[in-house]
Amino acid sequence: MYPGKFAATIPDKAAVVMSDTGAVLTYAELDERSIRLSRALHDAGLRPGDAVALITENSLRNYEVFWAAMRSGLYLTAVNQNLTPSEVSYIVRDCGAKAVVASSRYAATATAILADTPGVDLRLSFGDTAVEGHDDYAAALAAASPEPLPEQPRGRDMLYSSGTTGVPKGIRAPLPGVSVVEGGDPLIGLFGPLYGFGDDTVYLSPAPLYHAAPLRFGGMIHQVGGTVVVMPKFEPAAALAAIERYSVTHSQWVPTMFVRMLKLPEDVRTAHDLSSHRVAVHAAAPCPVEVKQRMIEWWGPILQEYYAATEAIGVTVIDSPTWLQHPGSVGKALLGVLHICADDGSELPTGEVGLVYFEREVLPFAYHNDPDKTRGAQHPEHPNWGTTGDVGYLDEEGFLHLTDRKAFMIISGGVNIYPQEIENALTLHPAVFDLAVIGIPDEEMGEQVKAFVQPAPGVTGSPELEAELLAFLRTTLAGYKVPRSIEFVDTLPRTETGKLQKHKLRDRHPAPTA
Repeated sequence: MYPGKFAATIPDKAAVVMSDTGAVLTYAELDERSIRLSRALHDAGLRPGDAVALITENSLRNYEVFWAAMRSGLYLTAVNQNLTPSEVSYIVRDCGAKAVVASSRYAATATAILADTPGVDLRLSFGDTAVEGHDDYAAALAAASPEPLPEQPRGRDMLYSSGTTGVPKGIRAPLPGVSVVEGGDPLIGLFGPLYGFGDDTVYLSPAPLYHAAPLRFGGMIHQVGGTVVVMPKFEPAAALAAIERYSVTHSQWVPTMFVRMLKLPEDVRTAHDLSSHRVAVHAAAPCPVEVKQRMIEWWGPILQEYYAATEAIGVTVIDSPTWLQHPGSVGKALLGVLHICADDGSELPTGEVGLVYFEREVLPFAYHNDPDKTRGAQHPEHPNWGTTGDVGYLDEEGFLHLTDRKAFMIISGGVNIYPQEIENALTLHPAVFDLAVIGIPDEEMGEQVKAFVQPAPGVTGSPELEAELLAFLRTTLAGYKVPRSIEFVDTLPRTETGKLQKHKLRDRHPAPTA
């Protein structure tokens, strides 16, 4: 399915709604505007396999550009608009973008990259003001044909990893080789029946649309004729209000959003009617057990968790009733076969912690322009087994439990320590707004455990608070896991989907040079 089908049958239905303003993009408008943009891109010389980069805040335009690429056989690279111009230039060059579509809100970035991205043939901008070096988006659409291209090969997204462990990696999969009119997205076949997506779905998307899950899930909803309600940015109280205002049936979250909502005052948390809400999907990062238990108590057993990655190497899923029987698990494999392996590649028995691999018929992606990273994601003996560097174990019933990312593991005195366990133990402490745990160099132990804490509003970091938090951790954790010190900070480096960029914290504590 694609928007053209619904433009013919339900033209005036909202395909996209902005949660704050109520601005609507109907299916008829989405279909026509994506056709016209696909024509403008084609007239500029873009052909199947070429890339278009998008630099914008969450807006109605996101899905016009998305569907223009999907019906042109193009790769869409949605760029994190919060990156520096040099970082944006790197991504635009690396993905080989021949066209850039930018919001005037990010005019400074769009103009700053002009000289560094000479391979771009077409630059369009939309918004309140003109952008130097860019043609007007609305004028380009008005001048383009409203007739679909004779052939509409299905495109794909080509997104970049969050950069939680370093430089973002471009993830490129082969084009499907089918028409957008006839060939469905395999993701809707996977998740649609699981979550009950249909034409009555009203899907709340509170996360940035440059990330894989928000972008792809919105595209899935358009393939079944539902409505996507887009928040300009996540705000906990506004999210609850949006569920009530738009009678939201489905939503998707990350654990930090749950934490923010749980920390709202009781009168704010209970101020809205959430009765329309049938499915609350969450992913992107492991959810602390206590956080998820409290969410299920609040919203009921509507939480549905999946574990996957932008690389799409595999998927596990788990619903609320099953999770309550296996607390902390991210479920069983829905796509791919799970394997837990030691560093040497040998498969580990049940209950032992190792690198998580998914077995597929073939590895479904490659890191663009980086064959070494692609090989590093493959099992040393089974090239069709892929990993993104997460560490975990399988329980006796085959449920996967994640312990952390391999890159984040701390080795202190030869003992493996997983920061996620420490973070989970402290995340709902009333004095803590946000926190991160890393390993820093230690001459005697190799690494020592260090925590960074952003105090809750109205709370001041102090030696007394440090002592209180460390004492709290000693009641639930073995002594060797308790941080040696806590550094209080004003904010932590997170992506907008809540992923910690721990390499930025590690940069503050480099290893001593000889």
